[in-house]
Amino acid sequence: MPFDFADHFRRRSDGDQPDIVAIDGTDRFMLDEAPFLHGDALRQPGEVAVVDDRYGVLTLGLLALHGSSDIRVVQDSLVGERALTANAGTFGRRGFHHPATLEDAFRDVRLVLLRLPKSNDRLDEVARAIARWAAPDVVVVCGGRVKHMTLSQNDVLRRYFGEVTASRGRAKSRLLIAQDPLHAAAARADVTAPWPRTVHNDELGITIAAHGGVFAGTSLDLGTRVLLDVVDDAVPSARQAVDLGCGNGTIATVLARRRPSIRVVATDVSSVAVASTRVTADRNGVGDRVVTARTDAGDELDSGSAKLVLCNPPFHDGTSVSTDAAAAMFRNAARILQQDGELWCVWNGHLRYRADLERTVGPTRQVVRTSRFTVTASRVTS
Repeated sequence: MPFDFADHFRRRSDGDQPDIVAIDGTDRFMLDEAPFLHGDALRQPGEVAVVDDRYGVLTLGLLALHGSSDIRVVQDSLVGERALTANAGTFGRRGFHHPATLEDAFRDVRLVLLRLPKSNDRLDEVARAIARWAAPDVVVVCGGRVKHMTLSQNDVLRRYFGEVTASRGRAKSRLLIAQDPLHAAAARADVTAPWPRTVHNDELGITIAAHGGVFAGTSLDLGTRVLLDVVDDAVPSARQAVDLGCGNGTIATVLARRRPSIRVVATDVSSVAVASTRVTADRNGVGDRVVTARTDAGDELDSGSAKLVLCNPPFHDGTSVSTDAAAAMFRNAARILQQDGELWCVWNGHLRYRADLERTVGPTRQVVRTSRFTVTASRVTS
């Protein structure tokens, strides 16, 4: 890989910190091996797809290094999608688009570069779609860091591909190469176990839907349960509410069912989370009062647009522990809330968010505390 491409491909950091180098050994490995695995596809417009490109490295590398064009890009994270757009402008590269559906993304493609996800359900949904819609000679190059890879990922790929092989390790990374798509098996799975999955939750009396990779899947997250136990007391007069980080849509749907006069905006950075919430709300008869939006921690929602914000923030970014998403949610909640509106937040007690909430949003009181979780209410006073 040319030095200048790797050296200058950076993700800008906030403040005065140096830029973060966004390309890693896995990206390099995948880009270096792609010509040997299916060089012909690289040279044909529209025959290459990239899945979950973190900062646009893979997509722009295919364009700049291998001359690919009309690349189909599937990115669950809005942050990744924005990074690709920004870095494409920096490099002066175009030649990619984001298809609306997985069928559009993979129909007749012959080469797929896929960063292995943390979730095997996400891998299942994507691998199934590739096997069902791609060309018979498709080659799927799945890259990951060795420390995060498991044999179960091979098992998922073997459900839909007749040949799955592993590369030697390089730079702490490894590739799984999947070929010979089992079209009939993928089509059959779409009938017998379709995505999104749906499960009726007797405790809440709702049906929960989830695409592959959504936090908690079709189950009721323990923190969400604690928040829902007290949510009836959250700003009873509110007519506009926001669910930040909506996941499978449980919080937004339960709130809308319990309060027939409320309208809820459910938002998440993940496209599969937003799609899951949409199905969950519709399946439970509140689709007309639950509006979904894909944003980064609510950054595109109008200021002063809600009296109540609910939040069960993540404290992981992929395989890394991170509270950055929670901090962004708190900042945006303070902006979204009307005066005297409240942010009701549930968080793992060991994270000690209360000081951050006091500083970012406003006066904060404890609503309930269990052995693992704390629910707080923070009021905007000015």
